[in-house]
Amino acid sequence: QVQFVESGGGLVQPGGSLRLSCAASGRIFSFYNMGWYRQAPGKQRELVAGITSGGRINYTDSVKGRFTISRDNAKNTVYLQMESLKPEDTAVYYCNSDPARVSLWGKGTLVTVSS
Repeated sequence: QVQFVESGGGLVQPGGSLRLSCAASGRIFSFYNMGWYRQAPGKQRELVAGITSGGRINYTDSVKGRFTISRDNAKNTVYLQMESLKPEDTAVYYCNSDPARVSLWGKGTLVTVSS
């Protein structure tokens, strides 16, 4: 069974940038449609960006033009480049398949945007 491990979070000032990585185990990663999700304090988890196995991409409106999702199947890794970060981007970020599978949630990586 595939597993996902997220990394790259941290504390950043408003307007700053971060790059998140999601390393996947398993040889069938390339067949997965993948997504980056986030859960802010007191809010439900939401899908912020998705990339299909064929490379089609979609974003939630609040991150369009600021976030870029990409994948490197040779490295079994999905990335989320985040630019122009805002305090409202503060959340724990997770990767999972799209649609998400309950059994595949990892620990996530915390992104805090604050001055």
